[in-house]
Amino acid sequence: MKRTSVLVSVLGILGVLLATGAGAQSQVPASYPTRPVRIVAPFPPGGVADVLARAIQPGLQEALGQQVVIDNKPGAGGNIGAEIVAKAEPDGYTLLLASAGILTINEFLYSKMPFDTATAFSPITVVGDMPNIVVVSPKTGIGTLKELIGRAKDMPGKLNFGSAGNGTTTHLAIVLLEQAAGIRLAHVPYKGAAPAVQDLVAGQIDGLVDNPPLVVGHIKSGALKALAWAAPQRMAILPDVPTAAEAGLPGFEASSWFALIAPAGTPKEIVARLNAETAKILRDPKMVEQFAQRGVRLVGNSVEEFVAFIPKERARWADIVKTSGVKLE
Repeated sequence: MKRTSVLVSVLGILGVLLATGAGAQSQVPASYPTRPVRIVAPFPPGGVADVLARAIQPGLQEALGQQVVIDNKPGAGGNIGAEIVAKAEPDGYTLLLASAGILTINEFLYSKMPFDTATAFSPITVVGDMPNIVVVSPKTGIGTLKELIGRAKDMPGKLNFGSAGNGTTTHLAIVLLEQAAGIRLAHVPYKGAAPAVQDLVAGQIDGLVDNPPLVVGHIKSGALKALAWAAPQRMAILPDVPTAAEAGLPGFEASSWFALIAPAGTPKEIVARLNAETAKILRDPKMVEQFAQRGVRLVGNSVEEFVAFIPKERARWADIVKTSGVKLE
């Protein structure tokens, strides 16, 4: 027990989100759960976090033998919902379907945070990963990622790339693209991804780096041109679109991932059970195919893998946020 406590302390010092939390003293009741479990989705209904939460809801209800309630608490880049879970009792009855932004980006964007991201949560598993895709308007005449980079180098700051708003993952993905390619683009922030896509289809802006759901239909219709996946592998939804590395830009990877987490201090036995049950749900072939057709790769990794993944992501996005110069209140 002492060796486990020492390890937890070391991980806390390193800023790693702890799998068991510093206060996990109690054992899991043999009857857990004895009442409904709430999953807070910190974004509006219909968003990816909400969709993923509702996708695992039936399977968890069956596995746990209790009702699983999805509770949408949007606002402040997910911080409002995350704060609710961070301050909840660590008993396994309040969980969060968190975004990458909540766990690895917001602390560098917001001048004040209502919780300490590095110590507030117990990771359970990454549920889904949605790689970004670089798309442009056909009006630009750009057909490949190399052509985009060449045009941007010839015309620094002249190509207009839209995003869902300052500090969003779609904005930071543009910054990452600029860093990886050594180019400068003109950032055009919108109030949400949908109006940015609408303007791109209309040819009012030149391109964007976005998640698949809003752009795939336009790509397939020819209204938009896809240049590359910001991912290590191609995605089944658009198998002919190359990865950035295949298109000549290795190292350019950006995605929006979503994970199930609990308050810090949640007993490790509860975390382990929730991990096992969720991973089993995410391996269902029908669900895997359903989400693949949306551009989402279901994950279901181990607690240990999740814990090791987070500090790497935090370090990477900290640098990108610093480069962007964005600060939010």
